[in-house]
Amino acid sequence: MARPGLKLQVGLSLFWRTFVMLAGLLIGSIVLWQQTFKALELEPRAIQSAKQIASLVNLTRAALVYADAIARVSLIKALADQEGLGITPREPGDRYTRFAHDHFSERISIELTNTLGPGTVVASEVNGEAGLWVGFNIEGDDYWLFTDPERIGPLGSKTWLIWLTGAVGLSLAGAALMARYINRPLKQLSLAANRLRDGDFAAVRLDESTLTTEIRQVNVRFNRMADQLSKLEQDRAVMLAGISHDLRTPLARLRLETELSVADEETRQHMNADIAQLDAVIGKFLDYARPDATALKPVALKEVVDAAAVALRDHTDLVITVEIPPQLQVQADAVELSRVVTNLLENARRYGATATTGIAEVEVSAKAKDHAVQLSVRDHGPGVPAGVLDELTKPFFRGDAARTSATGTGLGLAIVDKSVARMGGRFELAHAPGGGLAAHITLKKVR
Repeated sequence: MARPGLKLQVGLSLFWRTFVMLAGLLIGSIVLWQQTFKALELEPRAIQSAKQIASLVNLTRAALVYADAIARVSLIKALADQEGLGITPREPGDRYTRFAHDHFSERISIELTNTLGPGTVVASEVNGEAGLWVGFNIEGDDYWLFTDPERIGPLGSKTWLIWLTGAVGLSLAGAALMARYINRPLKQLSLAANRLRDGDFAAVRLDESTLTTEIRQVNVRFNRMADQLSKLEQDRAVMLAGISHDLRTPLARLRLETELSVADEETRQHMNADIAQLDAVIGKFLDYARPDATALKPVALKEVVDAAAVALRDHTDLVITVEIPPQLQVQADAVELSRVVTNLLENARRYGATATTGIAEVEVSAKAKDHAVQLSVRDHGPGVPAGVLDELTKPFFRGDAARTSATGTGLGLAIVDKSVARMGGRFELAHAPGGGLAAHITLKKVR
């Protein structure tokens, strides 16, 4: 269940974004270069090739016109043997395919027609025989001049494809290398930030000797920040230990002195209740301020919930129903998870009682889906207004009177949210169908 106000976003890593941008730039440059090559090289070459073929036709035509019949036969044979040119009569029933299968050949056909006259025919195949065929006229008779098309062709199609494929492949490899070089320092920074968030201060050192000035400065400042946070964490641990000792020791003495010095039973009970409340408040503050590092291991969910329910069995205003498969296990810290469940049950006991019976009926269930397990704690109380649902996990926030007690610290659900996050899970609150409040905890499932 998504929290209100959050939008689903599709992430794109920096590596792929940089790679796509560089690849697009390089491929666009290759295409532009290809078009420039066509404009500056292929067009002039097509015109030059057309002029060469036109010269061959004109020279052949002149030689045949001025040669007698016997010399003409010898000339045709010599042209075929020495120059690779074939001269054959053009019949009305000849089947041919025009020489216009790409821009280059089409441009040659147009230039030959313009040079030799409107009756000129340029073909790539005549009567099933491939080649470069030019149809021309000699004194009213039609002839075909045949030659090898490689005489005028540009780079062969296979050669061009090989060069183009090599250029694209080299460009993409260069783009991938550049994207990886740009992305690697940021990826290392991201991993170090994640380890820092998890409290692993010893493993967040970044390379301070890298050659790139900007990356080196970021790494140096990040390492200094990690050192300061490590020192602050150590100071906080010492401070918490001191607070726990300095506050709870006099509270224990006060409880003992109350038992011994106060004669009135009712007064003594009230004083003990006040001392117990102070001790609970101190415990809540210490729980919320605990370090974030948590060791996770497989935990039987039903055992933890049953133990938390047994601890609250003496409360007559609470009825707990547990429906959890015994074999269901999650990745968690058993003590942390027990504290979370206890806080949720206690919260439901205080604020989830029905108006008719004054008893909080709480249902605890769990279901597995894919690689996660969702633990739900639902009561049938008055619930909370829709506007304050997302505020309940904020420290010291108090809702309306229906779910607020003067003895509370305002930290219960904030501790739950923080503890679940420490275990790599997600905590959500929702309105239960039919009334009441439902708390959902999602943790990683153990296969």
